[in-house]
Amino acid sequence: MNILVIGGSGLIGASAALHLQSLGHSVTISSRRPPAADSEVAHLPFLQGSYTDESISEDQLSAFDALLFAAGNDPRHVPKDGNTTEYWEQTNTIAVPRFLERAKKAGVSQVVNIGSFYPWVAPELVAGNAYIESRLAVDEAVKALNAPGFKTVSLNPPFILGALKGAKLGSFKRILQYARGEMPELPVYAPPGGVNFMTTRSLSEAIAGAFERGVGGTSYLVGDENLTFQEYLSAFFRAVGKLGDIPLVEQTHPLIGSYAGLGGTIFFEPDPAEVALLRYTRGDVTRAIDEIVAKYA
Repeated sequence: MNILVIGGSGLIGASAALHLQSLGHSVTISSRRPPAADSEVAHLPFLQGSYTDESISEDQLSAFDALLFAAGNDPRHVPKDGNTTEYWEQTNTIAVPRFLERAKKAGVSQVVNIGSFYPWVAPELVAGNAYIESRLAVDEAVKALNAPGFKTVSLNPPFILGALKGAKLGSFKRILQYARGEMPELPVYAPPGGVNFMTTRSLSEAIAGAFERGVGGTSYLVGDENLTFQEYLSAFFRAVGKLGDIPLVEQTHPLIGSYAGLGGTIFFEPDPAEVALLRYTRGDVTRAIDEIVAKYA
């Protein structure tokens, strides 16, 4: 297939683009700005533009058989002086379905959307949280767009881990600095609670599976390992050669947390039948953390 990856310079989109290319697909990445010159996806064809406006034309979209949407906005993207509720509504709830409708009109035959696990694993957090509400709204809109000749699938992953040269490290960089002792102003401790984690390798495999075998109009909850935040931070410390227990302290941590709040635990097990259908790797988190530490040493 000829696949366009929206958000193709980010960690999830770029990792998926490389995996899809390895399977023999023709892949073009798209984002507002070109990938960094040293990015692992810098060699791929690039289409500059944004899904929030019409900078990617229907004529350009018509060149592709399939589309991976990996550019949904999350808390990292909110303008510091902006209205967050309005921001989520405009960039997620309204803009994503509008863009996919244009892709459908242009003749794209398949879409895989990357959403979020929050609405499915912690539905009690939806009401009153504009971000999670927007993720749920996009998921429902994507499924509603499914029609003969236009297959739409949503994958809803948890916290994602991965290493890719040229992609922004985000929280990984700060956690690495913390584990190496480069943040002496911050005591070593872990907050209570935890979430499910998944690697970019596993998610990329699930994306390929969604294109090949996913059922149109379906949302799949995907994930890998349930880790407490203490276990998560300890894995980074061990990966940089620091053994020993990290104390558990009943207070928030500036480098880690979730919408479940202090002490909140959002654990789940993906449906084994869906894991088999999408054919993605489990038990991959430790390998990914070791790769992050090695790649960004």
